[in-house]
This record gives sequence, structure tokens and C-alpha cells, in this order.
Amino acid sequence: MTPSDPTAGATAVVFPGQGSQFPGMARELFDQSEAARALLTQANDILGFSLTDIMFSGTEADLRRTDVTQPAVFVHSVAQFMAQREVQPAMVAGHSLGEFSALVAAGVLSFADALPLVARRAQAMQAACDEQPGTMAAILGLADDVVERVCQEISAGGDVVVAANYNCPGQLVISGSVEGINKACEALKAAGAKRALPLPVGGAFHSPLMQSAQAALAEAIEKTTFQPARCPVYQNVDAAPHTDPAAIKANLLAQLTAPVRWTQSVQAMAKDGATTFLECGPGKVLQGLVKKIEPAATAGLLA
Repeated sequence: MTPSDPTAGATAVVFPGQGSQFPGMARELFDQSEAARALLTQANDILGFSLTDIMFSGTEADLRRTDVTQPAVFVHSVAQFMAQREVQPAMVAGHSLGEFSALVAAGVLSFADALPLVARRAQAMQAACDEQPGTMAAILGLADDVVERVCQEISAGGDVVVAANYNCPGQLVISGSVEGINKACEALKAAGAKRALPLPVGGAFHSPLMQSAQAALAEAIEKTTFQPARCPVYQNVDAAPHTDPAAIKANLLAQLTAPVRWTQSVQAMAKDGATTFLECGPGKVLQGLVKKIEPAATAGLLA
């Protein structure tokens, strides 16, 4: 990084995905910010049901329903960003579902256009889970290439299992058929994994088992207007910065069956000048991952 580089010391805003939801989410935003309140109210109108009732008063089980979880995390994240308009990020990224929040923050999608896409994505993913049952597991303490090799060996035997989320060094989530994941967990423990933890998820996200969801989402994406990004969006599929609407559309669609390259995305943003990473949305998972990926970076919450 040269001293004259205009992105030196830049701020990146990052947005969480499914799993960061919690009962009472966004209630404080609703009470304290007029901009957030207007957006949360608009979300209810767009969806045709009271999402805020479930966010504010629902149980953990209520919030785990895919048709609720994804819109809830997205709406909370965007409402929090809109409530802090003085922050103008030099670059943005989102983890899986969080990529939709990042696209709104970068001006690629309007909130009114993005929320129906998020809802359609959730419905399509749930349908794919019903058609092709699958699961995921977190693998801790192994190098990525070892996990990838074991997944390839098991897949060669006819069971679907792939690397799905590169969360940080030593933490990789795998995805696939129930049998494939069970075999992989045993093989990875034998290969030296500290832990191989099955995750309480409803399907094999970011794997070939999501292909039917891809087809369903493609139709909705094609009908939606995407604008050039105001700042680079580092997308999950290739961990590279994008501003072109056509490329962003293609990558957003590919994301359903491709891995989330979070480690690589944070590394790329840091290489391109980001020294501060602010997490915007429910939970605090991403700032922890950032510190493990880029220990020299400053990581915190956009608040």
C-alpha cells in the first residue's frame, strides 16, 4: 500500500447472514431511529405480514423459520445502516444472505426491490431443502486444503459434500447430503480436526443441492433493476470487488451453489486498503472472524 493510495486507511462495512437473528432484534432501532422505523414499517407492507411482530416478540423457534429468518436479518441490517447515514464505506461485503444488505448499502438495489428478492430466495431455498434433504457441519482446526481433499474423496464415492463457508483460517463449514456430511465428519476427525460439529440447519446451503433454488431466484433477479455500485462490493463467489450490475447479478445467483469465500474476501479488502471493518446488523460474529483473518485490522460494530 503506497502512501498516495486514496483507499489507504479505508473503512469497510460488512453485513451478517442467517444465524445472527435473536428475539427482540431491531426493537431498539425501531424505538430510537425515525429512518429505521420507517424502513421496518415498510418491510411489513412489502411482505404482507408483520415481520416486526416476530422480530420484536417472537421466540427463537419463530425466528428460525427460513421465510422469517432471512428477511429479518436483512431488514435489521439495512435499518441499522440507514440509521447511521454519516458512515460512507469505501467498500462493502456480506456473508451469504448479508450480500443483499451490502448491495443496498452500495446503492445497487433499493430496499423495496431487495426485500422481495430476499423473501423469494428464502422460499426457494426452503423448497430446495424439502426436495433434497441435506445438512452442514463446522470443521475446526484443519487447513482448508485438507478439508477440500476429504470432501472431494467422499464426493467421488457418490455422496455430495463440499466446502461451503470459508469463515476464517481453521474454520470451514462443509455442506451436502446427510450421509456425505456424516462420512466427512468422521474422516476429518481422523485427519486431525479439533472438532467436526453438525450444524442445526435445514439444508445443504451453498452446495449443488441448492440448484433448484438457483433456477427460482434467477427469474426474480432478471425482473429486478440493478444499478452500478457506489463503492466496490466484494462478493462471496470470487472474493473480488464488483461494481458492474451484470457481474453482480451473475455472482449473486451463483452464490446459492458456490462457497462463501469470507476469509478471502476480508483478505482482499485489507489488501485494497481497508484498515477498519464495521459489522452492521444483528450479532457480532463477523467482527470476530475479521480479527482472526486480519489481526492488524480494527474490527467493531457500526453503531
